Amino acid sequence: MNTAPLSSPEAVVIDGKAAAAAIVNDVREAVEREGIVPGLAVVLVGADPASMVYVRNKGNRAKACGFLSRQIDLAADASESELLRVVGELNADLAIHGILVQFPLPRHIDPQRVIEAIDPVKDVDGFHYENVGRVAVGATGTALVPCTPLGVMRLIGQASGGKLAGKHAVVIGRSNIVGKPLANLLLQESCTVTVVHSRTVDSEALCRQADILIAAVGVPNLVKASWVKPGAVVIDVGINRLVDAKGNASLVGDVAFVEVSAVASAITPVPGGVGPMTIAMLMQNTLDAARRAQRHDR
Repeated sequence: MNTAPLSSPEAVVIDGKAAAAAIVNDVREAVEREGIVPGLAVVLVGADPASMVYVRNKGNRAKACGFLSRQIDLAADASESELLRVVGELNADLAIHGILVQFPLPRHIDPQRVIEAIDPVKDVDGFHYENVGRVAVGATGTALVPCTPLGVMRLIGQASGGKLAGKHAVVIGRSNIVGKPLANLLLQESCTVTVVHSRTVDSEALCRQADILIAAVGVPNLVKASWVKPGAVVIDVGINRLVDAKGNASLVGDVAFVEVSAVASAITPVPGGVGPMTIAMLMQNTLDAARRAQRHDR
């Protein structure tokens, strides 16, 4: 991927699709070369249309990588105990190395209880407390890192030429899925990290200090050009569906793309930026989990 000098009047658009395709290709080649068959099981509860699309895409990508891909569908009124039973069976299945329960779950099921029921060595989403703790203390070599933050770090590394030490990174959002783990990963790269959230005073001023600005809050077009330091790398994790007066739907990020592109040195688009990286890193996590299981067996 090309990068632009800080003085560039227009940002380089970071191609997440191309970066994701390269990762998936590397995974597929590793599977063929190592003679390993990673197994990924995705559990879907109910028939939420968006979740069904996500699950289908993950399954197709897993098959394309040479994985064993398994989908378990449960009814929307399936009990929590039934879901936990399925997770327990997958934990014990030696052919399955990665377990992913698609969120959101129906309201009668406690998502945290489900996450904690997954064997942490098969938790390819990286949400189990054990993996969260390992990431927090810097033990990423033995953790399964959440897919979206892992993908974001890949894109930041490419856009910055790998030179992250000493950079000031500002993360907008403190979710357990993106904001918090991403802040930890940036700290491990020796960045100075600021986390901006709904209670932060003068968020705009803090964002203007960022060499690397990551928006992950789910607020359409929140980040304007006035929020961005000239030459900053801007990563847009948000994906928001907007419907105009005529009923036409469009996807936009948390960053006002056009105006920020005139200020930043590099920026991710929505769609086509961070989104493809999330599934690519899921494939990488599943391969890593399979490798660790193979080493353990030996």
